[in-house]
Amino acid sequence: MPSSRVCPPSDPAASAPRLLVSVRDGDEAALAARAGADLVDAKDPDRGALGALSPDRVRAIVARVEGGALTSAVAGEPDRPGLRPCIDAMAATGVGFVKVAVRSGWADDDLAEAAAAAPGRLIAVLFAEAGGALDLVPRLARAGFLGAMIDTAGKDGRRLTDHLPLPALAAFTGACRSHGLVSGLAGSLALTDIAALAPLGAGYLGFRGGLCAASDRRRGLDPARVTEAVRLLRALSRRDAA
Repeated sequence: MPSSRVCPPSDPAASAPRLLVSVRDGDEAALAARAGADLVDAKDPDRGALGALSPDRVRAIVARVEGGALTSAVAGEPDRPGLRPCIDAMAATGVGFVKVAVRSGWADDDLAEAAAAAPGRLIAVLFAEAGGALDLVPRLARAGFLGAMIDTAGKDGRRLTDHLPLPALAAFTGACRSHGLVSGLAGSLALTDIAALAPLGAGYLGFRGGLCAASDRRRGLDPARVTEAVRLLRALSRRDAA
């Protein structure tokens, strides 16, 4: 079970976003959890925006976290025939939540089948470059998804706000709240993005490259950067609670 310091995934009373840190192995997972990350997210940074790790590696990551944080794992960017098997494989690892890329062209039945593969645990990842995230929110809620987050498909140095302006991101997080979905914002975020994105009402801000050595998502996590991200978000939470 997660430790008591970790907010529930859909806690509407949270006054500031929680921290999602993407990790590629058990050592990074332990580092992130010790530093205070709220959600440790398993993904392979060498395989694109939503590269999936092997189920065995995800199990090892869950074991290393040892309840010190919530856990999630990326199931990748499967096409329609591969959707259910990819979600099934990650859901069986013991990870808390499963993330999968969702396309706006999928039928409502496809979305419902995906959600049924990990009941109450599935988070849709919508790419900023594709557009249409706002229209997908009510469909995801009806299908039974737990949450939705916007990320960037391209990892070319452009950040989330290079693709979508702050008002559009605020509209997305507001729609998620209205439909009972946990929300997240990610996409090559840097520590300097926290101040602008925190007031938008997202449940989570997701980081990988911005917390790595030399801001290179393929390199290891920098403990100092992870600690600073935790400090910044906790300071915002204390300020809002005052």
